[in-house]
Amino acid sequence: MDSKKRTFIQAAAAFLQNAHITGFFTGKIYDGAGKNICVPGLNCYSCPGALSACPIGSLQNAVTAWKFKFPCYVLGLMIFFGAAFGRLICGFLCPFGFLQDLLFKVPVPKKLRSFRGDAQLRYLKYTVLFIMVLILPFAHKFTPVYCKYLCPSGTLSGILLSAADSRLRSLFGWIFTWKAVVLTAVVLTSMAVFRPFCKYLCPLGAFYALFNRVSAVRLKVDGEKCVRCGVCARVCDMAVNPVISPNHPECIRCGQCVRCCPHEAIGFTFASKPIRVKALAENQKKPK
Repeated sequence: MDSKKRTFIQAAAAFLQNAHITGFFTGKIYDGAGKNICVPGLNCYSCPGALSACPIGSLQNAVTAWKFKFPCYVLGLMIFFGAAFGRLICGFLCPFGFLQDLLFKVPVPKKLRSFRGDAQLRYLKYTVLFIMVLILPFAHKFTPVYCKYLCPSGTLSGILLSAADSRLRSLFGWIFTWKAVVLTAVVLTSMAVFRPFCKYLCPLGAFYALFNRVSAVRLKVDGEKCVRCGVCARVCDMAVNPVISPNHPECIRCGQCVRCCPHEAIGFTFASKPIRVKALAENQKKPK
């Protein structure tokens, strides 16, 4: 699949999840039956176009309820999505991921593929998942901590709502100002760094990353075709080496390595046996 087809799928997914077009003009949130269904990607419940609910927001609503009930439906859906696709959802179906992809296309003087501290910062999203999405909301009733204090997708939704209904602007306070700063930082950074929110802060990406090595849809590397030329590692914007770790937790399965492999050694597979990456890694060290 070429990059244009992937972009089309991303655009279609973003549109289908936000097809309540009148909401962008009236400033009214859709509150129909669809809001009981969780979409797989990060798409704020409060977006004026949203037809369904965000899994992270739904999970927080469940754990912040006055009378706690285990969120079987929401967590079950998230586990299903993760077990079936892993972070392919990030690469193809997440509207906020698509927005970052578009921002990365903006020409800037220098694109940063990696930098000092990059690897360590990638663990931050797991902290956000466990602390801001699970622990703090459970401890503070009626307070979806992540949505309230951090989520840039929610901030963008608030801006879109206020654009349609100016009366909402009077409700903005210091929390919205803080979140606007976060959103601005994400937008500006996305022009130079590929998907910084996905890499460092997204709790949904962190959740799906836990399934990348075991999900039904995975990447495979044909050890007989692979000549260890390193092209796949150089083109990966997530800084993953598919030869060593084709199903690395950071891989969003965008297919860039599949498209660029000159020997067609990399491809997608469905529920097949994991590739023996240890043997491939050892072969990579040997001279050609």
